[in-house]
Parts: sequence; C-alpha cells; structure tokens
Amino acid sequence: MLAACVVALAGCGSDDDDGGSTGAAQQSAPASDSVKLSETEFKITPADVTVDKAGKVTFEVANDGKFDHSLEVEGPSGEVETDTIPPGRSATLEVDLGKAGTYEMYCPIGNHRDMGMEGEISVAGGGGGSDDDDGGSRGSGY
Repeated sequence: MLAACVVALAGCGSDDDDGGSTGAAQQSAPASDSVKLSETEFKITPADVTVDKAGKVTFEVANDGKFDHSLEVEGPSGEVETDTIPPGRSATLEVDLGKAGTYEMYCPIGNHRDMGMEGEISVAGGGGGSDDDDGGSRGSGY
C-alpha cells in the first residue's frame, strides 16, 4: 500500500522547480486518520491531499497566519466548515468523504479563496474488494 501512495504522489507533481512557497505540497493519509493543514496568507499547506480510501477524515487545521482563517470542504454529503480560526489557534473538522472522487477545500473568509487559499482532496476507491463506482463521478459540485 505504501508503494501505491508513493506512485500516486509522484504522479501529482507541479511545474514549480524550487518546490517552494506555492502551497503545492501534498499529503497522503489513510481514511480515518487525520490530515494536518496549515493556513497562512494566502495559502493552505499542503494544497493537495490524497486519502487512501473513502471514509471519515479529520482535518487538523492550524492558523499560522496573521489574519482570521477557516476551512471549508465540499464533500459528497455537502459543505462543512470550521468556525473562524484566530491567528495562532487550531481547529479540527471531521468530514465524511465516503465516496471516491476529488473534492475542494478552501478558506471561505472574504476573498481568501480568490487569493490562493484553496486545494484539492483526492479520495481513492479504497480496499474491500468491491468497486461501486460507475465510472467516475467527481465530488465537487454536490
């Protein structure tokens, strides 16, 4: 399973040569584990998250910036978000990502999303031997 994660991460690179401050880092986590995110002005790190299988995921969000932030995830069951997170504080958000697909996450405060505070969560079909996916519904837009 670790090899599958490494291959998945290798295929999701960016055009950024220095790997620096674009927020394009990626994190992989099995479902039911937590994903740690940092919010600053104006990015979410990592911006791309891969979850090994569908299920509940807990996001641990730290506001490492100087302004209030929040996290909203548009999952297969609708939108969920944290309360406003003051600078230096943290929040947790449990999201039901019970269906394989790609979902949006962003800071819903003001124009923060337009300024770059957004990312994607990719949820793999997961193990268990049955594949109920009919050929690819994407999570965003629910």
